[in-house]
Amino acid sequence: MAWDATDWTITRADGNIRYTGDAHDGTAPTYVTGIEFHRALMDFADESTDTSTDDQLAIIDNVPSQRGGVDTNITLLNGFNIDKTASEHLYDTSITQDGGDTIYDGIQVFGNSTSIQVIQDGALLTPAFWNEPKMITAVEDTASSTTHRFLIEVRTGGADIDARRLLGTQRVYGTVYTEFFIGGGTNRGNNVLALTANNDLNNAKSAGTISGYTDIVNDVEGYTPIDANNDTTDEYYYSDWELGARTKNDFYERGKWIQREGTSETMYGINGDLFRGITHEIDIDTGGTGTWVEPESLSWGTGATAGTGQLLAVDSTTGSATTKIWLQLLSGVAPNLNLITGNGSAEGTATATTARLVSLPFIGASTGTAIIGAFGLGIGYDDLEVADSVTSLDGNPLNPPNNVQFSVTGLDITGGQEDYVLVGSESGGILDLAFDTVVGPINGPSVTSITVTTAIPLDTPGSGTIRIENDEGMYVRIPYDSYTGSVYTIPSYNFSGSGDNDSVANGNNYFISYIDKQAASATENVTVIYQSARNVVVRVRNGNTGTPAKNPIVPFEAVAVIGAAGGSQAASRVLDL
Repeated sequence: MAWDATDWTITRADGNIRYTGDAHDGTAPTYVTGIEFHRALMDFADESTDTSTDDQLAIIDNVPSQRGGVDTNITLLNGFNIDKTASEHLYDTSITQDGGDTIYDGIQVFGNSTSIQVIQDGALLTPAFWNEPKMITAVEDTASSTTHRFLIEVRTGGADIDARRLLGTQRVYGTVYTEFFIGGGTNRGNNVLALTANNDLNNAKSAGTISGYTDIVNDVEGYTPIDANNDTTDEYYYSDWELGARTKNDFYERGKWIQREGTSETMYGINGDLFRGITHEIDIDTGGTGTWVEPESLSWGTGATAGTGQLLAVDSTTGSATTKIWLQLLSGVAPNLNLITGNGSAEGTATATTARLVSLPFIGASTGTAIIGAFGLGIGYDDLEVADSVTSLDGNPLNPPNNVQFSVTGLDITGGQEDYVLVGSESGGILDLAFDTVVGPINGPSVTSITVTTAIPLDTPGSGTIRIENDEGMYVRIPYDSYTGSVYTIPSYNFSGSGDNDSVANGNNYFISYIDKQAASATENVTVIYQSARNVVVRVRNGNTGTPAKNPIVPFEAVAVIGAAGGSQAASRVLDL
């Protein structure tokens, strides 16, 4: 777009060069390249005299500008200057003024994005005038896949703003998010941001729909243990996401919604639009002080070594015991043997710094049905499936076990006369009462653990029930909270009486009852970790006529299989008339 003299004024007394035309969203805003701007100034400067009030520049005045060897580098001389508004109507150049104390550098965006953001010194630059449709139309170049061209002030008052570093992001909801970092600082001329906005096939639900998925929550913003691969040893993450009743792809879309352009959501104390996840892992020298608060702002260094960040996780909030912290870099450079200070009382000295790959979105990738998690991102164990992958804070990728569900369907839960359901170990087509034996004797009024002869199978539910043969020959239902090796941990149980409370001799039988309850719904489920196909016996009984009268059913029994995809068994309801 050519220079339009009616949209600009030049004042001789103070050297102010100002844009006075329509605003970006006005009727006819104009935009001019740096070289056209320079040529226009020189045209005014070579005139004999100029008595106008708009353009007070002529041959008698000092030279207003010079070309710095290339068309994309213009320097304003002799006190001539532009302001921020004027800079927004220039492109394809850098403008240096005030003897080098003020610099506006050019940005050129390659790709297919229609809306981008620029982060400078840890903050979003607003308003994002470069996204105005009339400006894009004026400055785009489809032949070179250039979508945006504009200027950003990178030096003011004789000091670079964050060493002229800029981060460009593209986070339009429904597209594949991208970012591009000018980490070495801008140079004179055009500085490239490569930002694409391709459709994300796993992000098809509307923002309005995803905004309602409030049951997807991060229970912990900070260092947290999760045994993702169920090996009885916790790994550590910087989050513990719970998905509620949502799918993995719902979780992925929720994460994108939180990070979307224009979001009002916050994560770890910063706006979702700025949140990127862990960028650096810092080793901390023992001997720190104070107490870290997850999350909190951090700072370190001076001059060229200065930086700021947001604490996302710390392996001990007690400064004297801290060995590692994980942070998101916001401005400056990452810590390097610097003293890191929190905004509270904590301090610690960095001994080593490891950069971590940033994922977009922060969650990682979705296959449509599974999540490939970003570095350090934790998901609650009960929401993980075998196709998922998470990477703990020590950098190890982990695959959860194959949690499968077995269901018994077709149950009757009419008030007061519910079916009783038993799913137990099978052998020879019948219920295997002698699945294994216990280590006894078991007696006493407050027993809290039961040891069995052989290791408990790994496909046993994490909590549930077992049946134990006591010394009266009764198979007593015993709930357990957890197990390790060959030991079940149980709520305190009285084995010092008679009947259900009789003692248990060494070598008495026991079996696992996968479901063992009066039905509370038309379908009863159990979740196990699949190891290999396991046969089970399913029993459903209801012989209670009750009040009001109810027809009993013929006892139902079948052998079913818990396989790699789980399984189910429908109860037959033949009336026992």
